[in-house]
Amino acid sequence: MNFFERYLTLWVFLCIVAGIALGQFFPPLVHAVAAMEVAHVNLPVGLLIWVMIIPMLIKVDFGTLGEVRRHVRGIGVTLAVNWLVKPFSMALLGWLFIRHLFAPLLPADQIDSYIAGLILLAAAPCTAMVFVWSRLTNGDPLFTLSQVALNDSIMVFAFAPLVGLLLGVASIAVPWDTLAISVLLYIVIPVIISQLLRRWLLAQGDAFFERVMVRVGQGSIAALLVTLVLLFAFQGEAILRQPRVIALLAVPILIQVFFNAALAYWLNRVAGEKHNVACPSALIGASNFFELAVAAAISLFGFESGAALAPVVGVLIEVPVMLVVVRIVNASKGWYEGGQTSAAATPVAATTTATTTATTTATAAEKIH
Repeated sequence: MNFFERYLTLWVFLCIVAGIALGQFFPPLVHAVAAMEVAHVNLPVGLLIWVMIIPMLIKVDFGTLGEVRRHVRGIGVTLAVNWLVKPFSMALLGWLFIRHLFAPLLPADQIDSYIAGLILLAAAPCTAMVFVWSRLTNGDPLFTLSQVALNDSIMVFAFAPLVGLLLGVASIAVPWDTLAISVLLYIVIPVIISQLLRRWLLAQGDAFFERVMVRVGQGSIAALLVTLVLLFAFQGEAILRQPRVIALLAVPILIQVFFNAALAYWLNRVAGEKHNVACPSALIGASNFFELAVAAAISLFGFESGAALAPVVGVLIEVPVMLVVVRIVNASKGWYEGGQTSAAATPVAATTTATTTATTTATAAEKIH
């Protein structure tokens, strides 16, 4: 992990402070930035989002999709958790905690918005940071790359319908035109641009590619932090009135992270996948493409909405929580492989017993003759 990634939680916290201070002491400047929008898309934020997302997508090699067939079971677990479990379980957790258990402690006019933000966060599988988490667990790099490429391909087509479905189920109005524009701006166009840039960079040589990726990766994190400053400049008043909102929003996100990681990890063990496949599968199920979630939330509901705040809480807890997950899967490697060894040993024992029996029978037959 580079310097920015290692201390991401600290930078996010400092952005909260800086953003709130900016909103309190320079409100005209903040409102001027907010007014720079076209078709509900804020132009400065749109540019920052591209600077965030495109470097991450450059790392994705869609040519590795052919590797999917090497780990069909692991990929199957990844897709099931990311697209059939994760968004729906987050919608359920949002309904349970935000609409019911925590409702008396939250602003009544933001309940729907908070739930929408949580849904947007869960509907965007992790793209970039999962490479970091996979590396920390000695995960299979080709599997990690292929599952990210496949998830990104699916996201181009499934993100908008899935978000629309879950917002509709949660009785939240879906601005379909804005959602379609968000998918076009923050998924389709960045994917095209990133892959063209990737081809050009690789044509200059692998060493050149790696040097450029290190530099633009730092710029990507910097763009994220600037976006968070602007976001908290608008959210500052609400946060100062109710600082516990961040802690309350963190509860369903934390439950979601550990539930999905544990489910994917266990399903891979049951399916008989290797530990270095189960780890990245579990980690991509636990982490999120929070840059996309933040961008979509701002486009759909605005800077001052609870929907824009909810994914930021995911950013705030991402690094420390994922490091805990990394530690857990690394520490449980013996348990993971022990279960598979026992299962594999049973047929071996049966074969050994059958061979011994056959030898004994043959020896007895020789004695009779």
